Amino acid sequence: MASFETELLAQVPRLRRYARALTGDATRADDLVQDCLERAWRRMRMWRRGTNLRAWLFTIMHNLFVNQVRGAARRGVEVPIEPDHAAAVAPGQEASRLVDELDRGLATLPPEQREVLLLVALEGLTYEEVAAQLDVPLGTVMSRLYRARERMRSWADARAPAGLRVVK
Repeated sequence: MASFETELLAQVPRLRRYARALTGDATRADDLVQDCLERAWRRMRMWRRGTNLRAWLFTIMHNLFVNQVRGAARRGVEVPIEPDHAAAVAPGQEASRLVDELDRGLATLPPEQREVLLLVALEGLTYEEVAAQLDVPLGTVMSRLYRARERMRSWADARAPAGLRVVK
């Protein structure tokens, strides 16, 4: 039987991927993962062996993220002093640019819709698992997912190059 530490470390890549998708920023994502791992380590006796460790960790991360969003809303918006040079894309980095655009699209979603979309689409959790993890009814998960998908479609349609038309 694997130790708690081994099982915890096996979940780090998934935690990093989910945190990056939630925050849209690598530095903030790393901080969120660090906070999640620290809290999980301090409270490892609260986890029951035989239960889903990933769901437990994602719940911790979800709660930390919600607390950070609420705290940021009270503090106000941070404005960078230096100009954003991310708009300049070097040749041959089309895939990176597309990922950055997708991150910007995800950032337009409300946090509760983004979380559900990421848990279902990125992490492959079932609707029931997402509902249990976020402690919301199954219908809420389904409606948030529907609204998130619709907003992403609208966002993508608005960014489509002019002059192209959809052929059915």
